[in-house]
Amino acid sequence: MRAYVTGGTGFVGSNIVKVFAERHGATVHCPVHRFVPADTSGFTVERLDLLDDEAVQASVDDFDPDVIVHSMILNDFAAMYADRELAWRSFVGTTEGLVRAADRAEAKLILVSTDWVFDGTQSGADEDTPPNPVNFYGVLKMASEQAAMVTAERAAVVRVSAVSGMHWMRDSTPRVQDGGFGYFVTSIVEALEAGRPFGVWEADDINMVASPSLASECAEVMWRIAADASATGVFHCCGAESTGRMELARIACEVFDLDGSLLRSSAPDRSAAGAVGAFPIPYDTSLTVRRTREVLGYEPPAIRELLARFRHERTSGELAAA
Repeated sequence: MRAYVTGGTGFVGSNIVKVFAERHGATVHCPVHRFVPADTSGFTVERLDLLDDEAVQASVDDFDPDVIVHSMILNDFAAMYADRELAWRSFVGTTEGLVRAADRAEAKLILVSTDWVFDGTQSGADEDTPPNPVNFYGVLKMASEQAAMVTAERAAVVRVSAVSGMHWMRDSTPRVQDGGFGYFVTSIVEALEAGRPFGVWEADDINMVASPSLASECAEVMWRIAADASATGVFHCCGAESTGRMELARIACEVFDLDGSLLRSSAPDRSAAGAVGAFPIPYDTSLTVRRTREVLGYEPPAIRELLARFRHERTSGELAAA
């Protein structure tokens, strides 16, 4: 399989590249904007502006993929709100351009989306629950989903949720705890391993409940979608269980053999630019995987299993078994 992966040097994207190329032997190509990793063994890269439709079309034509996995995002909330036109082009515009490129190449398009397309009151949302985003990021992702599903000849939307795991292209994570669950477990593990206390944010205006996932497991689900010609539509990429922030922190301490007494309940840090309170955040984004089970025959792992796999990847530097 030939896979064209945008955002391949990002967190989730690095797992897509590693799972597709290393575990399944796919030929993987990654367009990159600025960051080029030191080690590009197993895949190829090119510098490319995804906002340039003609350049994107030429790049896709040249690579001739079987699947395009679009995981690139503008990962800066402050920038999204400061320049909404750029944000729209970065999310919806790039999706529309890749739809055209995928159709011309007769490739399937897989769009990586998010549980934040929901408003935080739809506990246990499944793949057919209507989205109702409360912030601009959710709106951009919902519009991108529509651009993919309505216009592409073959498309799948994969919503990820509360993702933990390794960033295979960088030595350190780009941020620590925020109003969502991104890098949450990693931040806890790094703090407690160093003997530092960790304040778990708890408040009514942040994402307090979600369905944790593991980045490499999300990538494995995307591989199944890519390999199955009939697998189109919306899929949910998450574990079998939902949980709150403090409960997830305590489970992580148990799985990683860390001192749970170092955990504290803490109010969110509202001082940083783009911090909590600057935009609405959905409270409960828990997901269920009814359609994903039915279409892929996939049984999602429980939280402890996902975190055990994360621990294996973190200590060994190798992918955990799928």
